[in-house]
Amino acid sequence: QVQLVESGGGLVQPGGSLRLSCAASGFIILDYYTIGWFRQAPGKDPEGVACFGHSEGSPFYSDSVKGRFTVSRDKDNNTVVYLEMNSLKPEDTGDYYCAADLDISSGQRMCGVTSPFAFDYWGQGTQVTVTS
Repeated sequence: QVQLVESGGGLVQPGGSLRLSCAASGFIILDYYTIGWFRQAPGKDPEGVACFGHSEGSPFYSDSVKGRFTVSRDKDNNTVVYLEMNSLKPEDTGDYYCAADLDISSGQRMCGVTSPFAFDYWGQGTQVTVTS
């Protein structure tokens, strides 16, 4: 049974940084999947913030995080992906989910879907709170 587990969330002050991890278990090699990070703020719809197509050279980022967040695949471990978040703002607060899908090849298309729960696999989320 495939599972995705997020970790690394927490409480951070504005301007701070966090690195989220998404670890896959079960028979899955994330290199073959388009992977994405989504977030859901309280009272708002989920938003795709960073998505990486399985055959794309560069990820897609939403305008709200471009230049501040970086999604990457672990070069030595093809079952882990990361979301490096810098210059965090209070509006970055929310539950962050990772998702993986075999059929979608475009990171931009994946991030355009409003819910991570539509994909092949998704995690239970990790909470990020940005506050002073």
